[in-house]
Amino acid sequence: MNPISIIAITLVTALCAEARPWKNADGTKSLEGEFVKRTANDITIRLPNKTTSTIPLEKLHAEDRFWLDTKHPLNAKPSANPAAIFDQLTFGDNHKQVEEKLKASKFAKLTVAETFLGRSGLNGVFRTTEQIGGLDASLYFEWENEDSLSEINLHTDPQPIAQAQQTLVPCWKEFAKLLSNLYGKPVISSPELNISSIPDGAYQPTHLWNLSPKGSVTLGASREGDKLLIVCRFSEKKTNPVALPE
Repeated sequence: MNPISIIAITLVTALCAEARPWKNADGTKSLEGEFVKRTANDITIRLPNKTTSTIPLEKLHAEDRFWLDTKHPLNAKPSANPAAIFDQLTFGDNHKQVEEKLKASKFAKLTVAETFLGRSGLNGVFRTTEQIGGLDASLYFEWENEDSLSEINLHTDPQPIAQAQQTLVPCWKEFAKLLSNLYGKPVISSPELNISSIPDGAYQPTHLWNLSPKGSVTLGASREGDKLLIVCRFSEKKTNPVALPE
Protein backbone atom coordinates (compact mmCIF):
# COMPACT_ATOMS: atom_id res chain seq x y z
CA MET A 1 0.00 0.00 0.00
CA ASN A 2 1.44 3.40 -0.98
CA PRO A 3 1.96 6.21 1.59
CA ILE A 4 -0.90 8.33 0.22
CA SER A 5 -3.36 5.48 0.73
CA ILE A 6 -2.13 4.94 4.28
CA ILE A 7 -2.55 8.65 5.08
CA ALA A 8 -6.04 8.68 3.56
CA ILE A 9 -7.13 5.67 5.62
CA THR A 10 -5.67 7.23 8.75
CA LEU A 11 -7.56 10.48 8.14
CA VAL A 12 -10.85 8.70 7.48
CA THR A 13 -10.41 6.63 10.64
CA ALA A 14 -9.68 9.74 12.69
CA LEU A 15 -12.72 11.56 11.33
CA CYS A 16 -15.02 8.62 12.01
CA ALA A 17 -13.64 7.89 15.46
CA GLU A 18 -15.86 10.52 17.11
CA ALA A 19 -19.08 9.80 15.17
CA ARG A 20 -21.90 9.36 17.67
CA PRO A 21 -25.49 10.41 18.39
CA TRP A 22 -25.94 13.62 20.39
CA LYS A 23 -29.15 13.84 22.44
CA ASN A 24 -31.06 16.96 23.42
CA ALA A 25 -31.36 17.92 27.10
CA ASP A 26 -34.39 15.74 27.86
CA GLY A 27 -33.21 12.82 25.68
CA THR A 28 -36.22 12.86 23.33
CA LYS A 29 -34.27 13.68 20.13
CA SER A 30 -30.79 12.92 18.80
CA LEU A 31 -28.48 14.13 16.05
CA GLU A 32 -25.71 12.06 14.47
CA GLY A 33 -22.40 13.83 14.11
CA GLU A 34 -18.61 13.77 14.55
CA PHE A 35 -16.98 15.81 17.28
CA VAL A 36 -14.95 18.73 15.88
CA LYS A 37 -14.22 21.07 18.80
CA ARG A 38 -15.62 22.50 21.99
CA THR A 39 -15.52 25.64 24.10
CA ALA A 40 -16.71 26.28 27.63
CA ASN A 41 -20.21 27.05 26.27
CA ASP A 42 -20.77 24.97 23.12
CA ILE A 43 -19.54 22.20 20.84
CA THR A 44 -19.15 21.95 17.07
CA ILE A 45 -20.00 18.69 15.29
CA ARG A 46 -19.71 17.59 11.66
CA LEU A 47 -22.98 16.25 10.25
CA PRO A 48 -23.25 13.35 7.75
CA ASN A 49 -23.66 15.89 4.90
CA LYS A 50 -20.21 17.31 5.89
CA THR A 51 -21.61 20.62 7.16
CA THR A 52 -20.94 21.67 10.74
CA SER A 53 -23.33 22.61 13.53
CA THR A 54 -22.62 24.41 16.79
CA ILE A 55 -24.71 23.37 19.79
CA PRO A 56 -24.90 25.16 23.17
CA LEU A 57 -23.86 22.79 25.99
CA GLU A 58 -27.04 23.66 27.92
CA LYS A 59 -29.05 22.03 25.11
CA LEU A 60 -27.12 18.74 25.36
CA HIS A 61 -28.11 15.73 27.44
CA ALA A 62 -26.18 15.27 30.71
CA GLU A 63 -24.62 12.01 29.44
CA ASP A 64 -23.25 13.79 26.35
CA ARG A 65 -21.79 16.57 28.49
CA PHE A 66 -20.14 13.92 30.65
CA TRP A 67 -18.74 12.25 27.50
CA LEU A 68 -17.25 15.59 26.46
CA ASP A 69 -15.70 16.18 29.87
CA THR A 70 -14.19 12.70 29.79
CA LYS A 71 -12.96 12.61 26.17
CA HIS A 72 -12.31 16.32 25.55
CA PRO A 73 -12.00 18.02 28.94
CA LEU A 74 -11.38 21.74 29.23
CA ASN A 75 -10.00 21.10 32.71
CA ALA A 76 -7.78 18.29 33.92
CA LYS A 77 -10.49 16.86 36.17
CA PRO A 78 -13.66 15.49 34.45
CA SER A 79 -17.02 16.14 36.06
CA ALA A 80 -19.03 13.37 37.66
CA ASN A 81 -21.61 11.59 35.52
CA PRO A 82 -25.03 12.60 36.92
CA ALA A 83 -26.59 9.39 35.57
CA ALA A 84 -24.02 7.09 37.22
CA ILE A 85 -25.20 4.51 39.76
CA PHE A 86 -22.10 2.62 40.92
CA ASP A 87 -18.92 4.47 39.89
CA GLN A 88 -19.54 5.12 36.13
CA LEU A 89 -22.14 2.38 35.55
CA THR A 90 -25.53 3.60 34.35
CA PHE A 91 -28.84 1.84 33.82
CA GLY A 92 -29.06 0.75 30.17
CA ASP A 93 -25.35 -0.06 29.78
CA ASN A 94 -24.73 -3.22 27.74
CA HIS A 95 -22.45 -6.10 28.83
CA LYS A 96 -19.43 -4.69 27.01
CA GLN A 97 -19.85 -1.22 28.49
CA VAL A 98 -20.21 -2.64 32.00
CA GLU A 99 -17.09 -4.76 31.55
CA GLU A 100 -14.99 -1.87 30.22
CA LYS A 101 -16.17 0.56 32.91
CA LEU A 102 -15.43 -1.93 35.69
CA LYS A 103 -11.95 -2.63 34.30
CA ALA A 104 -11.24 1.12 34.46
CA SER A 105 -12.89 1.60 37.85
CA LYS A 106 -11.01 2.65 40.98
CA PHE A 107 -13.73 1.13 43.15
CA ALA A 108 -13.91 -2.39 41.69
CA LYS A 109 -11.30 -5.00 40.82
CA LEU A 110 -11.33 -8.12 38.66
CA THR A 111 -10.78 -11.31 40.67
CA VAL A 112 -10.18 -13.70 37.75
CA ALA A 113 -7.96 -13.63 34.67
CA GLU A 114 -9.51 -11.65 31.78
CA THR A 115 -9.37 -14.75 29.58
CA PHE A 116 -12.05 -16.34 31.81
CA LEU A 117 -14.53 -13.48 31.45
CA GLY A 118 -16.08 -14.87 28.27
CA ARG A 119 -16.83 -18.15 30.03
CA SER A 120 -17.76 -16.98 33.50
CA GLY A 121 -19.73 -13.82 32.64
CA LEU A 122 -19.69 -10.74 34.87
CA ASN A 123 -21.54 -12.01 37.94
CA GLY A 124 -19.30 -12.35 40.98
CA VAL A 125 -15.98 -11.75 39.20
CA PHE A 126 -15.63 -8.09 40.24
CA ARG A 127 -15.50 -6.98 43.87
CA THR A 128 -15.00 -3.71 45.68
CA THR A 129 -11.35 -2.66 45.94
CA GLU A 130 -11.82 -1.77 49.61
CA GLN A 131 -13.64 -3.74 52.28
CA ILE A 132 -16.86 -2.25 53.64
CA GLY A 133 -17.17 -2.61 57.38
CA GLY A 134 -14.50 -5.33 57.34
CA LEU A 135 -16.06 -7.44 54.54
CA ASP A 136 -15.48 -7.78 50.80
CA ALA A 137 -18.45 -7.18 48.49
CA SER A 138 -18.87 -8.76 45.04
CA LEU A 139 -20.93 -7.35 42.16
CA TYR A 140 -23.85 -9.12 40.47
CA PHE A 141 -26.02 -7.85 37.62
CA GLU A 142 -29.54 -8.16 36.20
CA TRP A 143 -30.38 -7.28 32.58
CA GLU A 144 -33.47 -6.05 30.73
CA ASN A 145 -33.89 -7.65 27.28
CA GLU A 146 -30.64 -9.58 27.91
CA ASP A 147 -28.25 -6.65 27.29
CA SER A 148 -29.50 -3.57 29.11
CA LEU A 149 -28.34 -3.14 32.71
CA SER A 150 -31.34 -2.91 35.03
CA GLU A 151 -29.96 -3.88 38.44
CA ILE A 152 -26.65 -3.99 40.34
CA ASN A 153 -26.29 -6.02 43.51
CA LEU A 154 -23.41 -5.88 45.98
CA HIS A 155 -23.17 -9.08 48.04
CA THR A 156 -20.81 -9.64 50.94
CA ASP A 157 -19.33 -13.09 51.45
CA PRO A 158 -21.86 -15.22 53.41
CA GLN A 159 -21.18 -15.37 57.15
CA PRO A 160 -22.33 -18.00 59.70
CA ILE A 161 -25.43 -16.84 61.58
CA ALA A 162 -23.61 -17.35 64.87
CA GLN A 163 -21.03 -14.75 63.84
CA ALA A 164 -23.45 -12.28 62.22
CA GLN A 165 -23.46 -9.80 65.10
CA GLN A 166 -19.66 -9.54 64.97
CA THR A 167 -19.22 -9.53 61.18
CA LEU A 168 -22.41 -8.48 59.37
CA VAL A 169 -23.79 -5.76 61.64
CA PRO A 170 -20.67 -3.51 61.40
CA CYS A 171 -20.72 -3.99 57.60
CA TRP A 172 -24.45 -3.16 57.45
CA LYS A 173 -23.91 0.01 59.48
CA GLU A 174 -21.02 1.10 57.24
CA PHE A 175 -23.12 0.48 54.10
CA ALA A 176 -25.96 2.58 55.55
CA LYS A 177 -23.55 5.40 56.36
CA LEU A 178 -21.95 5.38 52.90
CA LEU A 179 -25.29 5.30 51.09
CA SER A 180 -26.70 8.11 53.26
CA ASN A 181 -23.66 10.22 52.43
CA LEU A 182 -24.32 9.63 48.73
CA TYR A 183 -28.12 9.85 48.56
CA GLY A 184 -29.16 11.68 51.71
CA LYS A 185 -31.61 10.54 54.36
CA PRO A 186 -33.29 7.24 53.42
CA VAL A 187 -37.01 7.18 52.68
CA ILE A 188 -37.35 4.32 55.15
CA SER A 189 -34.80 2.83 57.55
CA SER A 190 -34.55 0.40 60.41
CA PRO A 191 -32.42 1.17 63.47
CA GLU A 192 -31.41 -2.49 63.79
CA LEU A 193 -30.63 -5.49 61.62
CA ASN A 194 -33.05 -8.13 62.89
CA ILE A 195 -31.16 -11.28 61.91
CA SER A 196 -33.61 -13.75 63.45
CA SER A 197 -36.54 -12.50 61.33
CA ILE A 198 -34.94 -13.25 57.92
CA PRO A 199 -36.46 -16.38 56.28
CA ASP A 200 -34.19 -18.82 54.46
CA GLY A 201 -33.78 -17.84 50.80
CA ALA A 202 -35.22 -14.36 51.35
CA TYR A 203 -33.86 -10.83 51.03
CA GLN A 204 -35.09 -8.49 53.75
CA PRO A 205 -34.40 -4.77 53.12
CA THR A 206 -33.90 -2.36 55.99
CA HIS A 207 -33.26 0.89 54.08
CA LEU A 208 -34.58 2.57 50.94
CA TRP A 209 -33.23 5.54 48.96
CA ASN A 210 -34.84 6.91 45.79
CA LEU A 211 -32.54 7.85 42.91
CA SER A 212 -32.99 10.77 40.54
CA PRO A 213 -34.33 10.74 37.87
CA LYS A 214 -35.23 7.05 38.24
CA GLY A 215 -34.45 3.97 40.24
CA SER A 216 -33.88 3.15 43.88
CA VAL A 217 -31.34 1.68 46.29
CA THR A 218 -32.20 -0.78 49.02
CA LEU A 219 -29.96 -2.16 51.75
CA GLY A 220 -30.62 -5.26 53.80
CA ALA A 221 -29.62 -8.85 54.43
CA SER A 222 -30.27 -12.20 52.80
CA ARG A 223 -30.20 -15.71 54.24
CA GLU A 224 -28.77 -18.81 52.56
CA GLY A 225 -29.30 -21.79 54.86
CA ASP A 226 -27.25 -21.23 58.00
CA LYS A 227 -25.42 -18.22 56.57
CA LEU A 228 -26.28 -14.54 56.09
CA LEU A 229 -24.96 -11.82 53.79
CA ILE A 230 -25.42 -8.08 53.41
CA VAL A 231 -27.04 -7.05 50.11
CA CYS A 232 -27.10 -3.59 48.52
CA ARG A 233 -29.41 -3.44 45.49
CA PHE A 234 -29.46 -0.67 42.85
CA SER A 235 -32.61 -1.10 40.76
CA GLU A 236 -33.79 0.79 37.69
CA LYS A 237 -37.36 0.41 38.93
CA LYS A 238 -38.62 2.70 41.65
CA THR A 239 -39.31 0.83 44.88
CA ASN A 240 -42.42 1.85 46.78
CA PRO A 241 -41.92 2.31 50.54
CA VAL A 242 -43.40 -0.47 52.66
CA ALA A 243 -43.47 -1.04 56.39
CA LEU A 244 -40.36 -2.89 57.50
CA PRO A 245 -40.67 -5.90 59.81
CA GLU A 246 -39.86 -5.18 63.44
